[in-house]
Order: sequence, then C-alpha cells, then structure tokens
Amino acid sequence: MNHYKFKGLLQNDGWHTDVTVSTDHLGKITAVSNTNEYDAIATKINGLAIPGFQNAHSHAFQYAMAGLAEVHDTTHTSDNFWSWRDAMYKLALNVTPDQMESIATMLYSEMVRHGYTNVAEFHYVHHDKNGCEYDNLSEMGSRMIAAAKTAGINITLVPIFYQKGGFGKNPVEGQKRFISPTIDAYLKLLESSAEDCKHYSGANIGIGIHSMRGVEPLDIKEIAKSGPQDIPFHIHISEQLKEIEDSLSYLNKRPVEWLLDNVSLTDRHHLVHATHLTNAETIGIAKSGANVVLCPTTEGNLGDGLFPLVDFQNAGGNWSIGTDSHVGINPLEELRLLDYGQRLITHNRDTFAKTNGDSGRFAIDMSLKAGRKAMNNFSMDYFKIGDSFNASIIDANSPLIATTSDQNKASSIIYTADSGHQLGTIVNGKICAIDGKHTQGGKIKSNFIKTLNELKNR
Repeated sequence: MNHYKFKGLLQNDGWHTDVTVSTDHLGKITAVSNTNEYDAIATKINGLAIPGFQNAHSHAFQYAMAGLAEVHDTTHTSDNFWSWRDAMYKLALNVTPDQMESIATMLYSEMVRHGYTNVAEFHYVHHDKNGCEYDNLSEMGSRMIAAAKTAGINITLVPIFYQKGGFGKNPVEGQKRFISPTIDAYLKLLESSAEDCKHYSGANIGIGIHSMRGVEPLDIKEIAKSGPQDIPFHIHISEQLKEIEDSLSYLNKRPVEWLLDNVSLTDRHHLVHATHLTNAETIGIAKSGANVVLCPTTEGNLGDGLFPLVDFQNAGGNWSIGTDSHVGINPLEELRLLDYGQRLITHNRDTFAKTNGDSGRFAIDMSLKAGRKAMNNFSMDYFKIGDSFNASIIDANSPLIATTSDQNKASSIIYTADSGHQLGTIVNGKICAIDGKHTQGGKIKSNFIKTLNELKNR
C-alpha cells in the first residue's frame, strides 16, 4: 500500500487541502482522507493533484515527423492537408516494428511528463513494408501496448479499419500497410489486438473506422451494427472540405449527415475533428449523445478549421481532446487553443463558462469525462475509492498558483501554467514523472535518438 499526501486535491465538489490518497498494490484508491494518520509514512508532494488528462486521439508514429512539414515548396500554389499526408505516408511506409515501439515509447513518456495518464491510440499501420500481414496480425499494435507499458501510460488500442483510397477508390501505394480489405479481415485484426491487450493491465481495446472515405459506407453501417457494442467506437469525420465535396458526389450526403442517418450513435461513439458541420449536423451529434474529439494544435497546424464548439455545447454536446500528430503534447495548450479559437470568432470570452462560470474547471471536467468515455471508462468521479489513482500534479510553489484562491485555482492552472509547472504524474498509483522528468527517460530517449538516426527522416 502507498500513501501520497498533497497540498491540494481537486474533487468533484472542489478543492480539498492537505489530502492523503492511499492505494493498494494494484494502484487502486483505497482511501482519500484529510487526517494525519499516515503522515509518518506518506510520500509528501507539495503539489496540487487534478485528475490525469485523457488523450483521446493519437497517431504515435507521426511523432517522428513533428515539425518536419513546415519547410514549404514555394513553387506549389498551396501546401495543405493533402500534401502533408504524402509526407506522412513516406514515414509510414518505412518504419519497422522495433522503430515503431521506440517512437511510441518516447511519445508516451512525453505525454506522461505533461500530465496525460491515458491515451487512445488510433492505430492503422498494421502490415509489413510490402503490405503483407505479420504472423501476429496485431504485431504493430502489440508494439504500441509494449510502449505504453514501458512509459507507464494507460492505453486504449483502437485498431483501425482502413479499406479504401477514397470514396469508391482503391487504396494507393502509400496506404498498403493500412489495409483490411473486408469486414472479416478487420474483425480478425481486432480480435488479435484484443488478445495482445491482455498482456498489459493498463491496456484495453476500442473499435475504429478510419473515415467515411476510408471504408465503404455500407461496411461502416454493417460493422457499426454487428461489431462489438460494449467498446468505444472512433472515426475521423468531416475534417477536410474536399472530403465533404467527395461525399456529396458519392453519397449525395455530407459525411456526418450520412452517419446520423445510418448509424445509431450513442455516447460510446467518438467523432474525431468533425470540423466542417452544418447547424443540423452539429445539433444532431449533440442530441445523439456522441462525443467529439478535438485536436486543436494539429487542426491548427494542418489548417483544418475551427469546430463549431459554442453551438455544439449549447445543444448539450460533449467533447474531449487529443494530440493527433503530436506537434503539441501539452494538454493545457490544447485546451487554451480550443478556447481561444472560439473567442476569436465569437468575440466573447465565456466559451467554457456557460454552465458554472468557471472556465478552467469546465475545461478539466469536460475533457476528463468525455475523454474517459473514449477509453471505455464511464466513471464521472474525480478520485473515487476503487478506481485507479491517475493524477496530474501541478507545482504548488509556482508563484501564481501559490497565491491563488481556491475559486481561481483551476483557471489559473489551465490559463497560466506550462510544462514548467508540471511537478509530476502518477499513473495507476505509481509516480511515473517527477520534477519535470520521466522516471525512465534516459533509456527511452537514447533508444528514440537511435531510431530517428536510422530513419534519417529529420
């Protein structure tokens, strides 16, 4: 049993001072108390513990190309998502399983260092360099799980059904490592992935469709109906204007419009990006109970556009955050950019303050609860006895934080803190990062540098 005493702990009902959290050998919370009973043996942490952040959308391998798509060919008329995608394919075609694991381990350790305790890995690099299946169908997925275990983060592996090269089009050469040609082939991959998740107690499984353009719509409808119903369902949708134009041409419907008409959406469904929506689609998603996963740093980097967040929230919609291509890994940056983008187009400052007036608290609460659903965790309690102890710890000695009242504490964290304020991260009852460093950082970093030197892509 471990005992951790914090300067402050954020619970559903607000801040509590000088709180001890006790855990069992599995890292599950056995007690949360304000007594001094365990002072003699408790690990004292001069920090403020908030629930660990949930990263609801990740493509781990893309971390190896973060920052590399910013030198633009001036002879082209534009550099957009589709030209960025070509560069991404080049990396995807060359990475080996060992390299994939090394990249993912580095990324996940950085997520932990920044306060993430859970990640949903939207994983579609399934096959070898020739596009052939590995002996273990989920070889690449198993490397993600191994990486998460080494880094100490909880992972929801979402093996992705990727079948087409666009609406009604065959896959292109750059997609050959992604492809499951049939529903049956995908379900076998999903089953293999679920088996591999059993090798790490911090792993579980989700089901995913790459996009409306990436799978034949009738197959999306079928797998949504007949596939597993008790795990999260993730899909990219309406990220790019071209995707919407192609969908209208192929289906006579917009992507989200078609999805609302053909799939019974619930709160286990997670629509990634959903950038370009009509008002009817925005309200339709919210009323269905489905969640939207927003990745502001990547969406900004790729020029995707701004999600209609205010209208979505006003209709009761729920959202979480992800880091997608990992040009940014700090959850505080994702939340700020999400809010500030809306402020710039609405000219109002209360994007996150409609329910309780506290923008910082709303951001923590919404991203936590919808993010947990993306991981198949429907607990709405912050630190509940019996749950795994997952916490992001903010330095209580930071001058602004140290002088802030409880009323303003959550917003001071969300709107003023940076990675230098991140004191540590506890995952499943274990300190995995402290004083701004991951506990296994040295070895992870050296392996990562070796991998990138081998890839020669930077």
